[in-house]
Amino acid sequence: MDDPPALAERNPTRAVVIGSVTVGGGHAVAVQSMCATHTQDVDATVEQANALHEAGAGVVRLAVDSRKDAEAVVEIARRTPANLCIDLQESYRLATDVAPFVAKLRYNPGHLYHHEQSRSAADKARFIADTAGAHDCAVRIGVNCGSVDPALAEEFGEDSVGAMVASAVEHCGYLDDAGFARYVVSLKDSDPQKVIEGNQRFAAERPDVPLHLGVTEAGLLPDGAIKTRIAFEQLLSQGIGDTIRVSLTLSNARKPEEVRIGREILDDIAAGRFRSVPDFGNDTLNIISCPSCSRVENGAFVELAEQVREMSRYAADHALTIAVMGCRVNGPGETDGADLGLWCGPTHVNLKRGPETVGAFAYDEILPRLRRELDKLIAERG
Repeated sequence: MDDPPALAERNPTRAVVIGSVTVGGGHAVAVQSMCATHTQDVDATVEQANALHEAGAGVVRLAVDSRKDAEAVVEIARRTPANLCIDLQESYRLATDVAPFVAKLRYNPGHLYHHEQSRSAADKARFIADTAGAHDCAVRIGVNCGSVDPALAEEFGEDSVGAMVASAVEHCGYLDDAGFARYVVSLKDSDPQKVIEGNQRFAAERPDVPLHLGVTEAGLLPDGAIKTRIAFEQLLSQGIGDTIRVSLTLSNARKPEEVRIGREILDDIAAGRFRSVPDFGNDTLNIISCPSCSRVENGAFVELAEQVREMSRYAADHALTIAVMGCRVNGPGETDGADLGLWCGPTHVNLKRGPETVGAFAYDEILPRLRRELDKLIAERG
């Protein structure tokens, strides 16, 4: 595996060791990715982790939502040379089961509020930090637009970027108070402009903390790569960013393309090649979809996202957002900000109009119903 390309001088963040990779502190920008296989399918997950590693992924993330997932991690770690990061989501207590076998733990501050509500977020963050410290792990504080702590979301109102930045800064304080410095931060949104603003604001407040860049739910090619490039070009050219993830809606066999595209973007920026990109502002249809990962409960999700794009081409000149989410973990919350949202379960697709649920429909019924709602929105907005 070749070294990642060198970029212009970056912010003076501290160095954080993640297994055999170091991010921050002037080290090369590392490209990361995530397995889309079910973690309990050990053979498939090992195969994909190895494929991502061979493609150039410095860190490979796995989702762990249950004790059975955690048990599978032990065997996966034994069979892959990849530096593994575990996405704890709402299962922060499973950190003790997986930390001895992996290089990094990732948690979402917004998800810490769902369980054990009598225990403070600060205590839960300290638990993760103490566990990571005891087992030579790094930590990522992963803040996402659609799952910010409800109290902060209410406090900041329409300033969703401000809520993300406040959440990240708050949790940095928790880990600092715990005496744990081996952490990075990510602030992700499906809107590249919000990703740019959020990372700029955070970097101004905490220039010492390495930043993991990504546009969440960037969607299908080619638009997903374009949205991601918008954010990466502007941030990395300003010296902001120490590691990157390209999040695309792809079939399992195509997941290494995320790494290839990430490395291509880094190569272009390092060589001064900046491409013209379309405006993803408020004057065109915007389709967002989450990266395929192990939490997807029906593989038809990827095909559905492609079908939604084809079906909605007639609405390209309308300022609307359609979100297609693959699981019940992120889907319900992260579709709230879309004009029309779909989040996919094992047998049905849940259709939303803004934060309101329209209903649940079978996979072979959802496209006509989505079109009806899309036509209604276009008619209402003239």
